[in-house]
Amino acid sequence: MLRINVVTLFPELFTAPCQTSIMGRAAAAGLVEYRVEDLRHYTHDRHQTVDDYAYGGGAGMVMKPEPFNEALDALAPDGPVVLLSARGRLFGHGDAVRLSLASTVTLLCGHYKDVDQRVAERDGVEELSVGDFVLSGGEFAALCVMDAVVRLLPGVLGDHESAASDSHYDGLLSPPSYTRPPEYRGHAVPALLLSGDHVKIAAWRRAQAVVLTKTRRPDLWARYEKEHGSEGTP
Repeated sequence: MLRINVVTLFPELFTAPCQTSIMGRAAAAGLVEYRVEDLRHYTHDRHQTVDDYAYGGGAGMVMKPEPFNEALDALAPDGPVVLLSARGRLFGHGDAVRLSLASTVTLLCGHYKDVDQRVAERDGVEELSVGDFVLSGGEFAALCVMDAVVRLLPGVLGDHESAASDSHYDGLLSPPSYTRPPEYRGHAVPALLLSGDHVKIAAWRRAQAVVLTKTRRPDLWARYEKEHGSEGTP
């Protein structure tokens, strides 16, 4: 079973997501355990102070190193520790796979202007970002990481193919999907998908995945070509 620790100023933000949909079903099935720690529990003054002004001046408040480090001391995590940070390396599918194979994953949620650099420099801490944008805090980024990781745990989804056909699983974007009705407001489902010819359908989906990846994410396509050569081109 995977344990996910979350250290945050706002533990209430995790209550509903951890009990809902795939993340909730995974917990109910005993495949994952969530432990959400309130960062203020690791303060020692009556105001439960977690931030202070930045050395060197400048706008915004910086989260202090002591509460995060004391929380990590108490948790004593034996797996990856991730500080969600806009300056971190971009989180990707490979990271989700790597974290899903750990026994424990610990996520540190920053807030305000920044987190004291000495948290990031603690042994074993890595900084990851969910995109080239800034959020008000690390909580929503942490939820993205949690969902991406939990859905990869064996037994969480109905079958392996559900994950294996998703975007990024094999380095490509996924092809378009269709369901009933066969025609809606003048837009028809491609006839091939109604043919029952699964060999041709598989080839069509592969071709669509390649075209979409080339046009929408040339960066992904360049990486895919580098890793696979011409074998991915239909």
